[in-house]
Amino acid sequence: MPFVIPAAADPALPDRFCLFDDGAVLLIDGALPGAEAAGWPVAGRRFLGVHAGANLYLGELVGAAPAGVWLPLRAALTQLPADDVPALARAAQIRRFQKTHRLCGACGTPLAQHAHDQGRGCPSCGEVYYPRVSPAMMLTVTRGDEILLARSPHFQPGVYSAIAGFVEPGETLEDCVRRECFEEVGVYIGAPVYLGSQSWPFPHSLMLAFTAEYAGGELTPQEGEIEDARWFARDALPATPNKPSIAHWLIERTLARMAAR
Repeated sequence: MPFVIPAAADPALPDRFCLFDDGAVLLIDGALPGAEAAGWPVAGRRFLGVHAGANLYLGELVGAAPAGVWLPLRAALTQLPADDVPALARAAQIRRFQKTHRLCGACGTPLAQHAHDQGRGCPSCGEVYYPRVSPAMMLTVTRGDEILLARSPHFQPGVYSAIAGFVEPGETLEDCVRRECFEEVGVYIGAPVYLGSQSWPFPHSLMLAFTAEYAGGELTPQEGEIEDARWFARDALPATPNKPSIAHWLIERTLARMAAR
């Protein structure tokens, strides 16, 4: 569900809150807290925009935790309805930006919060900072009725996923897709097809999903990065990432495209 990002909250709309306590996020009945959180002891309250017909706020809990379920960020994202995932993703990224941009990186002066957006400016040297967004690509490769999936040594046992990697400075998305595919698994691809994107707050990624046809090369997993890579028949897949990660969506979307050929 898209954001509307006005300079101030709309008093005619209800309020919703993304509340953090260290690394935990509060959910009540599987959802973000609403009006009941308005009177709780919350520090650093900040308006993030209008989402799903409500004013969305970020805050840090102060004092005793209210009743509800406190979950790590990744677990909380899996518990929320899909339409609410972007709200928590935005809150987590703005929260990280606030914590990591207290001082100017150029001269060391404390930064001042902009009144009209999420940026911070240096009153001494004039340097301006905005929340970081790191573009990263995800790619599925198909060969007839087979799909290429790989696993990192950091994955849960048995889980395979799409190829992934960060975009380098000066690089186009298409060049990144081709480079990462060859680096990670030794495979050449045809023209990449863009399918969709997702904001992913680990810590501030923008995941860009592509698929492409195999064009040559032998599977050669990149040492230290890829533990295993294989071609899987589309009706005999291994375990794959769960919702709400875009990897799950990308693999499902790729399989649907393959079935429609």
